[in-house]
Amino acid sequence: MGDDASPLLTDLSKLCQRHKFFVCFVTSFHHYLNNFIFINLIMGDSEGVYTYWQLEDIADFLKQRSNNIFPKVAIICGSGLSSIANVVENPTEINYDEIPYFPKSTVEGQIGSLVFGTILEVPVIVLKGRFHFYEGYSLSKVSMPSRIFKLLGCSFLIITNAAGGVNKKYRIGDIMMIKDHINFLGFSGNNPLRGPNEDRFGDRFPPMNKCYDKDLRKQAVRIAKKLGLLRKLHQGVYVHVAGPNYQTVAETKMLAICGIDAVGMSTIAEVIAARHSGLIIFGFSLICEEGILDYSSNKKEPDHYDVLEAVKAMEQPLQEFVKLMVKYIGTKTPCTCGSAH
Repeated sequence: MGDDASPLLTDLSKLCQRHKFFVCFVTSFHHYLNNFIFINLIMGDSEGVYTYWQLEDIADFLKQRSNNIFPKVAIICGSGLSSIANVVENPTEINYDEIPYFPKSTVEGQIGSLVFGTILEVPVIVLKGRFHFYEGYSLSKVSMPSRIFKLLGCSFLIITNAAGGVNKKYRIGDIMMIKDHINFLGFSGNNPLRGPNEDRFGDRFPPMNKCYDKDLRKQAVRIAKKLGLLRKLHQGVYVHVAGPNYQTVAETKMLAICGIDAVGMSTIAEVIAARHSGLIIFGFSLICEEGILDYSSNKKEPDHYDVLEAVKAMEQPLQEFVKLMVKYIGTKTPCTCGSAH
């Protein structure tokens, strides 16, 4: 075969390379098509999953309406905590019903708008009202703002909530910095990352052992001391239950046994999506009720009105607390390790 064999082998080699490329292309396209069909035609209808293109549309709309504010810090206001947005300078406010694909907040104490502006010269976006699993929204919709923040260029998230105290030492009006959480909804198979992974936000299996930034919690202690809030400040573990009903005595006792300090009906889905997207997080709960751990307790049964009243009493201190946290964050640079420096 000698001289005739060499061109033949070369042609066969080229054919194999082309075939390998074709197989890789077909395999990749098949994987993409499966994900597209699953998200857009199956989950998109039944579970309210956002496509990447819908999220881009939302972000593009907001960029056009942002008055040239490019936020570094995002803030999510919990029930009754929308007054935090009052400290925003040169605000541009957009109602949720103006924003394409945006859900509506149906809970009293949740305003239903977002604000672009600055706090002490730091560009921010503030969400005045979040979305809850108990309202009937999928966790994809509940956590959607976290991904929008990423597309808008945010690096940091301050997330707040009104919560019930499980720790016996906590009193109404106390502030609990979230150092960790327990995702009870995740134990039942409900997770905002369920379904095909969106690689443009993050990895398929993101770690959650450092959700809440340690440096920001240390700074929060210094700020609380400056504002005279140190005796009200705690660090603890937060848990997200589905709601909308409050806990039974047995459930509250179980939460205490699990090492939980505060319980609420929000936050964790947004945090999971935010960490998946690489945002650096500082979270806190305002304690608005004391957990009932004894069947003979004479404590008043919790209700939403009491939650809003407890928040109202802490409006001014929380505004100052958040302002100084934003000022500090404005001096920080996020790094690839997912922490502030």
